[in-house]
Amino acid sequence: MLKSIVAPVAKNIPTSLEKFNDIRIDNYFWLNDRENPEVIDYLNKENEYYQEMTADTQDFQKELYEEMKSRIKEDDESVPYLYNGYYYITRFETGKGYPIYARKKGSLTAREEILFDCNALAEGQPYFKLGGMSISPDNTMALFSTDVVGRRIYTLEVKNLVTNEVLSDKIEKVTGSAVWANDNKTIFYSSQDEVTLRSDKIFKHKLATTQEEDVMVYFEKDDTFSVDISKSKSRKYLSIESGSTMTTEYRILNADTPDGKFKMFQKRKRGVEYSISHYKDSFYIMTNRDDAENFKLMKTHEDATTVENWVEIIGHREDVLLEDIEIFANYLVLEERTGGLNKIRIMSWDGKKEYYLPFGSETYTASTSTNVDFETEILRYSYQSLATPSSIIDFNMRTQEKVVQKEQQVLGGKFDKDNYTEERVWATAEDGTKVPISMVYKKDLKKDGRNPLLLYAYGSYGYSMDAHFSSTRLSLLDRGFIYAIAHIRGGEDLGRQWYEDGKLLHKKNTFSDFIDCSKYVINQHYTSPEHLYAEGGSAGGLLMGAIINQAPELYHGVIAQVPFVDVMTTMLDDSIPLTTGEYDEWGNPNIKKYYNYMRSYSPYDNIKEQAYPNMYVSTGLHDSQVQYWEPAKWVAKLRVAKKDDTVLYLDTNMDAGHGGASGRFEALKELAKEFSFLLELENIKH
Repeated sequence: MLKSIVAPVAKNIPTSLEKFNDIRIDNYFWLNDRENPEVIDYLNKENEYYQEMTADTQDFQKELYEEMKSRIKEDDESVPYLYNGYYYITRFETGKGYPIYARKKGSLTAREEILFDCNALAEGQPYFKLGGMSISPDNTMALFSTDVVGRRIYTLEVKNLVTNEVLSDKIEKVTGSAVWANDNKTIFYSSQDEVTLRSDKIFKHKLATTQEEDVMVYFEKDDTFSVDISKSKSRKYLSIESGSTMTTEYRILNADTPDGKFKMFQKRKRGVEYSISHYKDSFYIMTNRDDAENFKLMKTHEDATTVENWVEIIGHREDVLLEDIEIFANYLVLEERTGGLNKIRIMSWDGKKEYYLPFGSETYTASTSTNVDFETEILRYSYQSLATPSSIIDFNMRTQEKVVQKEQQVLGGKFDKDNYTEERVWATAEDGTKVPISMVYKKDLKKDGRNPLLLYAYGSYGYSMDAHFSSTRLSLLDRGFIYAIAHIRGGEDLGRQWYEDGKLLHKKNTFSDFIDCSKYVINQHYTSPEHLYAEGGSAGGLLMGAIINQAPELYHGVIAQVPFVDVMTTMLDDSIPLTTGEYDEWGNPNIKKYYNYMRSYSPYDNIKEQAYPNMYVSTGLHDSQVQYWEPAKWVAKLRVAKKDDTVLYLDTNMDAGHGGASGRFEALKELAKEFSFLLELENIKH
């Protein structure tokens, strides 16, 4: 690496920020203005610095990109599913970066009808995303939404599938989520606050009218909640969901009467979550009500939806988290989690059959897939592990026979899953809690402490990080890396309590768990501090910021993608997208105990004058979830504080948002940057 190149230094303009008599001096607050030419100039200089510093890895990045791309089947397509008389297929064509959505009427041998060719729609756009596609009940119209900036602000339109014309109806600045009523001419959609981007309104639109004529049917006043609109699998009901991190509420309307009034299903109660599924004359309700922390399943008649009418079907279990259900005419399928692993449980309504699908691997991911029909014996589910490519499987619940409809192909002829070892080990956290780690590596690997190991985690919002397959990851594994996932608290990997123990005033468990997992893989000689790398994005980027302040000596390098690192400033600014909805996750810093606790770990506020690991930090100028200025300010402050000669890169995608580049293969270029960063530090040149 070209160490003589001078890193850019951001201007130091102190801004005093005060709360509860605590004064924080933010020298880089001025970066919070994307309209300021000096801000754009600084970001460009950081990009130029990154490009110059890594100029000698450019060829290797291209090699990695081509290598990863060569494993992917370019002319690929999804397993078709039958819905309302049509088979729906998503496919990719060789040399094209975006999907094509198609359907065939009645039979897979019928003529293909292209619904949307995203390659054509994306032409000339630096970023493109198709969202909210929904077909009208009579199969003649399609709702679709597009985002060409990456800020998750969509334009909603309607396509006539008979004439292939896009109608004049154009609904702008919405979330992209929309559904049809059963009359084939009424659309319900959600829109967001223009400043905070909180989804707060549901509108009704009639075809051949203007957006100005649309009627608002619901406004969510509580700024800690957001709203969404959906349609039941039975196609009978439309439902408005109001939800915060820990509370939900539904309103329902018969889809045959779109001009009627939505009816309250069950009023919200703080801390009570529920979700609803309709079948025949009943609703099935998954809820944590009455201290059912791991959720239970209840049932009620569609005409009597309030809680006093709910009858228990599956009770609460201390050691089993109920994650989802799938209803069929003759079977109930439960998605459960126990011991940190997914389980799929099949129960016949007549009580004669009950069993779990058998999964043999030590660590894996299994979940139900697209199941749109009640009247079938076939359950479609997906299965994968760290070394096993993803499969879509059709399982006959009566005969218990399974048919693998598709296994992800890894091209090139070199991949053999038997060449890799998968393990699940348990680290002991500082409070004695056992924390699972899933890992994969080449079979001939020796545990001598000299292996490079990439440890990934997220640890927030109750999101479980299950062991999934990645063909791109082979570029690290085949060069001697161990890849590991730390299933730390803050996720829901070991049940609801696992999440509760890693949020609000317990958030520091998330960070200490990761550090203890890092110490475990070092102490067990999988790796050493000279070869250990950490990776996390978004809230996982907050994790990265916390661990490098607390235990920088454990890591040789860190990748932080769109990191949420300026916790205090963001959470105190309720005009920033998503902030108020986050209070149940992090705490409301307008309350002193939460302010003090967040202040004690906020990565940006706890930077020290000390040695820091090598770091690659990425962000997007149009990010709506973690604003670009968080990583920009963080890097600027780290540059001044760090007492070492390690590298520190800020790489800003000036055309994208939170999800990074759009297009199937553009994302591989971003991955090639991350991989080359790691491999360069390991002195692996090819």
